[in-house]
Amino acid sequence: MRTSFLYIALMCSFFISAQQTPGPVQNQSILIQNATIHVGNGSVIENANLGFISGKISYIGQENPTKKYDQIIKGEGKHIYPGLIALNTTLGLGEIDAVRATIDDDELGSFIPHVRSVIAYNAESKVVESMRMNGVLIAQIVPKGGTISGSSSVVNLDAWNWEDAAISIDQGVHLNWPSPYTRQRYSRGQSTTYKKNEKYQQSIEEIKNFFDSSRAYLKDPYPVSLPYQAMSKALNNEAKVYLHADDPQQIKDGVEFLKNQDIDGVVLVSAIYSSEIADFLAQNNIEIAVKQPHNLPSLEDEDPKIRFKLASELLKNKVLLSIDSTGEMSRMNTRNLPFFAGSFAAYGLTKEEALQSITLNAAKILAIDKNYGSLEIGKSATLFISSGDALDMRTNDVSQAFIDGRKVSLETHQTKLWKRYQKKVEEEKSN
Repeated sequence: MRTSFLYIALMCSFFISAQQTPGPVQNQSILIQNATIHVGNGSVIENANLGFISGKISYIGQENPTKKYDQIIKGEGKHIYPGLIALNTTLGLGEIDAVRATIDDDELGSFIPHVRSVIAYNAESKVVESMRMNGVLIAQIVPKGGTISGSSSVVNLDAWNWEDAAISIDQGVHLNWPSPYTRQRYSRGQSTTYKKNEKYQQSIEEIKNFFDSSRAYLKDPYPVSLPYQAMSKALNNEAKVYLHADDPQQIKDGVEFLKNQDIDGVVLVSAIYSSEIADFLAQNNIEIAVKQPHNLPSLEDEDPKIRFKLASELLKNKVLLSIDSTGEMSRMNTRNLPFFAGSFAAYGLTKEEALQSITLNAAKILAIDKNYGSLEIGKSATLFISSGDALDMRTNDVSQAFIDGRKVSLETHQTKLWKRYQKKVEEEKSN
């Protein structure tokens, strides 16, 4: 009993000291002067000014604005970027991997589209606050598990609760397409092998039956069925379907199935081995969130650099491309999103193409590009200022960040510890 009490007390103290207080609503107009503006659509404006009022961008240009602004930020030698947008994350759905009670990214069942990630989102997560220091200000929150995992929502990463954080609620349904192969690992020293998945067609038939049953239910919605009801937006093309698949045959089968279901908004997620069918994806107007490159090959004869080259190979076919930030310790490592883009830039993309993949392209995929994703007059003032190249971990140093014009804290648990022990080191040096 005493052990249980101490555990509960420890967990309570952990969450009580969680996130920084969210930034207040913008009440003064702000002008950033003489900075390099990376618009997010592929263009760059040198020695330019950017102003925003009441959370909206009101001025961009190289000349001084005629309107007087309340606050001036000197931007000489600095860079302004749109807030970076992370796709396919479980941010706020888990805190400590080793403590099951803090993980809420999966539910029981195979067909659970009615599971809504947004209501489980913890806006006070310490993991969430660590994103902002690298410029990641918006994220898609996605449930995991099953064949149809549930619905995802888009949130900003500085809020009191999920209601305040929400930008777009239930904007997509996530379909994990079965693999045509099963993976087998033998005894130590032997290679991983693959064999044909004997249940592949059966799994596809189960997906088809669920889609057909959902359509039939929506014509006569009685008695109440939450899973069938939750398919309404996807089947009526009011929400996108995110197809999670890697193998070329797996991808083709999934895309053709969804097209036969008259679903227009299809986003391919992960897509590790998609380059050989890039023309097929382009012909079917498939948007892609390609797997981030910082992960190991799955096949023993795989070129270790192929995952770094994948984005440029796909972009040659003029697809709408963004980045899937998942991988090892994916929640924590989502903060490295700009450096994933930077790695793609080292293998074929230009720097501005790489930036666009995690700003305007990501906003288009999430259907929030009317307000987010690029620095344009009338759009949300969701942006950050860096003293260096945001896609290079050696130089990215975010000094200020704003979400809808609100100045947000860049303080995290890590920066607090750094300051604490830096003080100790300085004291020892002076003795």
